[in-house]
Amino acid sequence: MKILLMFVICVHAICAQAGNLHKIKLYEPIVPNKISDKFVPANFQEISGFLGYRMNVNLEKRLLKIDSTTILSGFRKRPGSQVWLGEHVGKFLFSASNSYKYSNDARLKKLTDGIVKQYIACQLPDGYLGTYLPKDYWTEWDVWAHKYAIIGLLNYYSITGNQPALTAAKKVGDLMCRTFGDEPGKRDIILAGDHVGLAPGSILEPMADLYRYTADKKYLDFCEYILRAFEHSNGPKIISGLEKYGKVTKVGDAKAYEMLSCFLGILKYYKITGNTRYLTLLETAWNDIRNNRLYITGTSSIEECFQEDGVMSAENKNKMGEGCVTTTWLQFNLQLLQITGDPKYSQELERTVYNHLFAAENPQTGCVSYYTALQGAKPYKCDQGFSCCLSSIPRGISLIPDLIWGKINGVFSILMVESGVVTDTIVAHDNSRIALKVESSTNFPLEGSVTYTIQPSAAKIFAMNFRVPEWAKKYTATIGRQIYRGIPGKLLKIERKWNTKEVVNISFEIPVEVLSGGKSYPGNTAFKRGPQVLAVDKDLNGASYSLKELIVLKEKVKLTDASKMLPKDWSWQQAYSVTMLANLKPVNVILVPFSEAGQKGSEILTWIGSK
Repeated sequence: MKILLMFVICVHAICAQAGNLHKIKLYEPIVPNKISDKFVPANFQEISGFLGYRMNVNLEKRLLKIDSTTILSGFRKRPGSQVWLGEHVGKFLFSASNSYKYSNDARLKKLTDGIVKQYIACQLPDGYLGTYLPKDYWTEWDVWAHKYAIIGLLNYYSITGNQPALTAAKKVGDLMCRTFGDEPGKRDIILAGDHVGLAPGSILEPMADLYRYTADKKYLDFCEYILRAFEHSNGPKIISGLEKYGKVTKVGDAKAYEMLSCFLGILKYYKITGNTRYLTLLETAWNDIRNNRLYITGTSSIEECFQEDGVMSAENKNKMGEGCVTTTWLQFNLQLLQITGDPKYSQELERTVYNHLFAAENPQTGCVSYYTALQGAKPYKCDQGFSCCLSSIPRGISLIPDLIWGKINGVFSILMVESGVVTDTIVAHDNSRIALKVESSTNFPLEGSVTYTIQPSAAKIFAMNFRVPEWAKKYTATIGRQIYRGIPGKLLKIERKWNTKEVVNISFEIPVEVLSGGKSYPGNTAFKRGPQVLAVDKDLNGASYSLKELIVLKEKVKLTDASKMLPKDWSWQQAYSVTMLANLKPVNVILVPFSEAGQKGSEILTWIGSK
């Protein structure tokens, strides 16, 4: 198994760049936040395990396959072929900029540079960068597309310092300020799009960023206008709705993607101003989603909306787990992690990444599913420029380097288990600043162990945090003869004198859990091993029976390694065998991670009958 895993890693990860950490100069905002982040991701890193493999799929099979002609078509010849066509360039620039920051891939940089140049050339003199004819300006998804224009251009500027990109973003922002507002003669932004103003109002996020990159106060004033507009009589009542009910189902029309997008903007405004009212409300929203509306795979929504408590229907016909919701839920958790440093948000990031985020992008082809059901075939598509989720899932995957390691309150912290190398600068106990390099080697999620080689530039006393996942059992860290024991769901803080090369051996049990189907699947169960939800892939089992006939024997749940039973061209060699009943007869059933199941178009089953 180890030999096979290393083969897969070397084929799929970015091995050619090993041993050479990528140091791309970043162009930071010029206005500091009033609320400083408690968690700051590490900038210079390599990721070479399971997460790195899927990041490379996203790069090679999705981002590098983007056709500039398709995503620019609606700007070159207005109107666009679809009303939301204008969002895709900005989404691509977000994904590509994040991926380039990590990978330093010259092919991606060349593609991105070309798209930006052509994109800016399509901007009209007044700053308009949409795909509509003048008679249809500021209807449907026009403001929404301009939101993604600013997001994409600012992310590109952040890795290149390209002044035309920043200028183009400012021209879009200026157009927004001239067009919308409370003043006489200006439009009401709530009426400029769908979902009770949630869609156009989500431009709050990039306008907050634009203020920080330019120090132009009119952009901050515009943010405050949007917050007022949310509470207008025709608005979605984000603030008052959460204050009164504490439920996201009581906000606007409960449209999940657009609402979460507004939450991202409100959090950025909170960081600029320090108004704790907003953080408190969005923590309320997070708790409501997490406790009442979150699937076991780390996504939400049916028919793209938040549902009533505990409603978790998971068939293709339910249109559950919209990819845009998955990605924006990930972004919401990342922002809360950065603001608070609380590892509970890492728990949700891990759940989402290992399950629904990866499940929505086919590792064989890079194709993406709009909705990714837990039951039935995954409806992967490879088109570009027509489906919002086919542009959103790559954005989520591009954020993975921000989730693994960094500093919490100045303490270097490892938040997810992954092979790779990371460097950072830390402050030791004596207040001296030293360089730190950490090398990680692991076969996780196959095995519950990881070896960290800690290499400070000088022998010093300092602390390191190791996040202990909620699911982990018997988590121990061994340094020489010293053993440290972790508590699930907490950070294991180890403060000691670290020599210039120390080895930390960590071990933990990866338990198998049998989950209850709850309100939507009473009497059914699902398997979860560590962070990974498992599923049955019909083609892998070659069964003559229907998957719906399977019955789990709860008292006899024991998984055994079945990776050798996978086809040679299966993308990630991880599988388990378990005995179930089919037509009342014992059968050995192969389970694979939900993120990998259905990659060849087969029917899958996650909720299984039981007795």
